[in-house]
Amino acid sequence: MELNNAIFQRRTIRRFKQIKIEDSVIGELIDAARVAPCGGNSQQLGYIVIRTPEKAGRIFEITAWGGHVKPHRNPVPEKSAPTAFIAVIAGKTDSKVVHADAGAAIQNVLLKAVELGLGACWIGSFHKEKASEILQLDESISVLYLVALGYPDEKPVMENINQGDSTKYYLDKDDVIHVPKYSIDAITQWY
Repeated sequence: MELNNAIFQRRTIRRFKQIKIEDSVIGELIDAARVAPCGGNSQQLGYIVIRTPEKAGRIFEITAWGGHVKPHRNPVPEKSAPTAFIAVIAGKTDSKVVHADAGAAIQNVLLKAVELGLGACWIGSFHKEKASEILQLDESISVLYLVALGYPDEKPVMENINQGDSTKYYLDKDDVIHVPKYSIDAITQWY
């Protein structure tokens, strides 16, 4: 798949087929994450793969989903929930760079997921203390973000919008998520 296709096909997925993802496939996602750019090449990030149904279920319980379309698009355990998660972790720090590093790594994961036929959802809204407890992390380690994974069971649609238009994603009458994105002209100034 060409990079441009992955960029424009990538959408957040909130409904997943209940098919196990092979460890080697998740390994490809981690491999993509680890080579992302990071401030000062500090390589502060680590990754925890949560793939057993018990652990993935416990992590799923502490996540929040799609504020603009909940509860209609909340995944349902054992029906449409993610089958795996990647926890992006780092040592506790005041550095803002670690979040930029995590963003770059997660973007690589999201694009690689598209290439591999997976769906993903970058999650920042979850109970961080409970995640640390579930993952039995030392107090010196923080879970920064989660990435929910699975084989997609939906096809969100992107729409170009202009400045001033609503950016809220929404469900249409056929239960398809529409994701507004500003057009190039709406967000760019040229000098």
